Amino acid sequence: METLSCPTLDRERLIAWYRANRARSAELFRWIDPSVYYEAPIALRHPFVFYDGHIPAFSFNTLARNALRCPSIDRSLENLFERGIDPSVTGEPAARRALDWPARDAVRAFAQACDAAVLDALANAKIDDPSVPDLVRAEAAYTILEHEPMHHETLLYIVHRLDAQHKHIPAREHRDVAPAPSDPIAIGSGTATLGAQRDAVSFGWDNEFQAHTVAVPAFGIDRYDVSNGEYLAFVETGGPVPPFWVRADGGWQLRVLAGTIPLPQSWPVYATHEQATAFAAWSGGRLMTEAEYHRAAYGTPAGGERPQPWGDAAPSAAYGNFDFRRFDPEPVGSSPRGASAWGVHDLVGNGWEWTATPFAPFDGFVPMASYKPYSADFFDGKHFVMKGASPVTSRDLVRRSFRNWFYADYPYMYATFRRAY
Repeated sequence: METLSCPTLDRERLIAWYRANRARSAELFRWIDPSVYYEAPIALRHPFVFYDGHIPAFSFNTLARNALRCPSIDRSLENLFERGIDPSVTGEPAARRALDWPARDAVRAFAQACDAAVLDALANAKIDDPSVPDLVRAEAAYTILEHEPMHHETLLYIVHRLDAQHKHIPAREHRDVAPAPSDPIAIGSGTATLGAQRDAVSFGWDNEFQAHTVAVPAFGIDRYDVSNGEYLAFVETGGPVPPFWVRADGGWQLRVLAGTIPLPQSWPVYATHEQATAFAAWSGGRLMTEAEYHRAAYGTPAGGERPQPWGDAAPSAAYGNFDFRRFDPEPVGSSPRGASAWGVHDLVGNGWEWTATPFAPFDGFVPMASYKPYSADFFDGKHFVMKGASPVTSRDLVRRSFRNWFYADYPYMYATFRRAY
């Protein structure tokens, strides 16, 4: 079968996208005090220095060095910063794997050289080449452009654990309201389309292919994500404490990005998959499956499906708490324009949605040429699919087929849940 070239390659757009990514990375690093550049607030993760070098190194390695066969800039630094860590709480602390990290100025000089090479490639090289697997439909270029926003989220949940005295984050307003009633909504039986067709999209990660339909029996689902207020009753009976809660002055506070605040009862609770599963069982429900998420988010009572829960419009701040509209949650149901056709709120935004579905390949899975281990290393039955978006998920990742995943016990993700029945 003939291999198609990318039909919508717009070099100016790709360059602007790359520059915007790098500008946001620079902004986030300005929030981190230089004194903690070599520290790791999450022991299972690398120190900040790694992410400062990894993001540009990955872009250079993937597009310029590996796909276009450009000469190396600094092979030792390219290898040092090549790949991050996928930790479980039972894993080995990153500190035990610590290396003699280079000086900050050396990392920044290396990053600038990587950026220059990548920008030159995006402007002038043959980045859409059907004869080179990594460059078919400009795959390597889109890989690096979506990779950096993923690491903005990773970086932020590491910054989240940094002592407030070591971060310089602009103050933001937080509001709490009376918790909204979350009466279950009945979702009629029907089909859900998971995944995407390779020849129908400009780009997708390998685990998004191929598109297929799944029959979904009727079920009920919470109108809103489980709130801190609802989860508090579980804690008071001995349930596990969510990872963002802090005990102080005889009550509970919430660790937000800039510090701690009194626990907002109406915000969605951020929890591990294990905690979400336990709460759902305790309260008479269960976690939804990936197919049920799709049915509730994108299906309609009339039997059709929509590109987004709210319809055909492109993702924007009008429809949900994502794309850095905020850096923390807000009360559930705060974006009514983003509700699905069934009236289910916040399926995209305000926190990733845990599902009960183990992360696994779809039929027709093929590892992507430009990043072969991206998904395949995690088809182990220990990772679970998350859907939707958090407050700091880029709008570029807000699409129906996008899949996120993490270990069931990992406590640092901006992940919430709702019950199915």
